[in-house]
Amino acid sequence: MQHASLETQASSDASPTPLPEAAGQARRFLRTTLTGWGLDGLVDAAVLVGSELVTNAAKTGCRQQMTVAVRHVSRTTVRIAVRDGSCVLPVLIRASPDEECHRGLTLVDHLTGGRWGATVEPAGKVVHADLTTTR
Repeated sequence: MQHASLETQASSDASPTPLPEAAGQARRFLRTTLTGWGLDGLVDAAVLVGSELVTNAAKTGCRQQMTVAVRHVSRTTVRIAVRDGSCVLPVLIRASPDEECHRGLTLVDHLTGGRWGATVEPAGKVVHADLTTTR
């Protein structure tokens, strides 16, 4: 029966305004969705990952539509994906200890065990990150 409930709760999408406040909108969306799915233990990591992906999309100059999606891609994996209208791909930069920026994707990489990536589309890109559930 648990498998059936995952099927009915398989995905959810939101379209935050592609501005700096989009990160807050994405955090609220992810928190609400994952809590509703009973995945409370994943909320903190998902909120951080989603916030970083949305912030990166906003920083690339995307002023077009942005979509945040969360989906069960397998029984033990939840994927957070951010689609935006910019073709600028994210780059993992190892920040020096004194740098005050360039840490976002390092956090995403750590929290996902390196399971993230980007796909170029005709009108932008999708950046995704996979988190492991305990269910």
